[in-house]
Amino acid sequence: MGKYLNQKPVLVAVDCIIFGYDGDQLKLLVIKRAIEPVKDKWSLMGGFIGEHEDLDGAAKRILLELTGLHDVYLEQLHAYGSPDRDPIERTVSVVYFALIDINKYSKQINDQYHAEWFKLKEVPELIFDHDMMVKAAMDKIRYQAALHPILFELLPKRFTIPQLQALYEQVYDSPIDNRNFIRKITASGLLIKQADKDKSSSRRGAFYFKLDKNKHKAQFQSFLNFIPKASE
Repeated sequence: MGKYLNQKPVLVAVDCIIFGYDGDQLKLLVIKRAIEPVKDKWSLMGGFIGEHEDLDGAAKRILLELTGLHDVYLEQLHAYGSPDRDPIERTVSVVYFALIDINKYSKQINDQYHAEWFKLKEVPELIFDHDMMVKAAMDKIRYQAALHPILFELLPKRFTIPQLQALYEQVYDSPIDNRNFIRKITASGLLIKQADKDKSSSRRGAFYFKLDKNKHKAQFQSFLNFIPKASE
């Protein structure tokens, strides 16, 4: 087989967006870029696809090489192909994203490329069009969280309603009416109330809850009425 005539090759890269929750703050994992241009600037985890790699395989390899993270479920988000997005060569980037429990994966992360977690509102300016990628990924997570209770998977096995509310407020970047939130979460039937309380924040304390995993797995109906709304 020959080659396509009059066609200039285009590089294909993969960029990985990793959001994490540490039980208190929603964060983004970024690294220091190791090559020119913009060497040592903050960047998503990215690299070029090998000649014999598929997209999913390249995403897993790049994430492992640059951070040490493995066994992370990566979902393909979007492709970015603006002709001037990379000043060196025409490069199309296919973006993957994940949302993980930071505490679960903390021992995997290495410091070879200065991988660092930043609170979402404190993320430094990223290279190229990476800020745009992060915004698109966050929009996708908000959409998914409106349809399914995916955010529960980021919490410890036992958690309080204030912890759950804080997570939703950070994801949607919006304050939540406490009464309506409690009403909605109670009506969902997803939580199992525990007998003891967390008294670390107040003398009165807050009851611990556990996720009902059977109901969680079966919960496919719309979760739209559970989205936090500041104006409710």
